[in-house]
Amino acid sequence: MREEGGCHCGAVRFAIEIDLPVDLLICNCSICSMTGFRHLIVKSEDFTLLSGGDALTSYKFGTGKADHLFCSTCGIKSFYRPRSHPDGWSVNFNCLDRPGQIAVNEVPFDGRNWEAAKAALDAEK
Repeated sequence: MREEGGCHCGAVRFAIEIDLPVDLLICNCSICSMTGFRHLIVKSEDFTLLSGGDALTSYKFGTGKADHLFCSTCGIKSFYRPRSHPDGWSVNFNCLDRPGQIAVNEVPFDGRNWEAAKAALDAEK
């Protein structure tokens, strides 16, 4: 199913293809817990940037492997290239236009202990 979303001001818009129900990674790392980011991981081929590429600003911290992309106008991070899934995108479920119409399974991810959490996530595959 196709879903669309974007940032608060509307400058950045994207579309994704998903199958229901979706798994949301609920991370407790410093940035996710502060921003309330709810991770919907999608494959690169299932993500399309519709508009606003020129409005995106990159932020990297820690290992510098994750590329956090923010709207330079409103500051919202609608999606980013995660360290845990470098060949995909992590979309903020809260930034979808119709999040209440999507069945979800919430999966805890202990981002404060990232290496162990990533190993556990890989073991579940």
